[in-house]
Amino acid sequence: MVTDLQDLHLIDLIDRIAAQRGLAPAASRGDAEAALRELYDLTSSKLYGVALRVVGHRDWAEDVLQEAYLNVWRIAGDYRAALSPPLAWMGVIVRSRALDFLRRRASERADAHQELNEHMNETVAGDTPNPMDTTQASEQAWALHECLRKLEARQREVVSLAYLRDLSHGELAQQLSLPLGTVKTWIRRGLEQLRGCMARFA
Repeated sequence: MVTDLQDLHLIDLIDRIAAQRGLAPAASRGDAEAALRELYDLTSSKLYGVALRVVGHRDWAEDVLQEAYLNVWRIAGDYRAALSPPLAWMGVIVRSRALDFLRRRASERADAHQELNEHMNETVAGDTPNPMDTTQASEQAWALHECLRKLEARQREVVSLAYLRDLSHGELAQQLSLPLGTVKTWIRRGLEQLRGCMARFA
């Protein structure tokens, strides 16, 4: 019976959040925000555990949880108590956001390395390199080194870390204490400069 009472309270909070889309948005928004805070206080510890089990990292789980509650704020009106208990419904949202987070992270890592990998692939001519292949690969490696030296120091650091340490844009931004947009811009411009520089050595 305690669980039923808890569910009823959570349902009421979700209904109050959904009321933000009602006829009196100024009045309902304040109550909806208070309801969201209370919903967070009552459920976040359990849902954090759900996120942590999926993503396996505390900081990532916190990011996922924030996204999940923003999603609850947006779609509270879609909740139907007859279909699932409130905590189960929110658990599905958290798992969905966690899986989206992992997909985005994998995509960022792939994007960060794709263009530089194309340059590096040129240094591997085949499975059975002859002395000419080895010489050419050494020349290309030297050219890449020289082109990297021509980048500005911070830009070179970002590009090198992205490739050599296999870090995503988000991880680089956190490690270097830089805005995510700055990291993405530096990598894009750095790769453009490398491409132009390498072309002169071709």
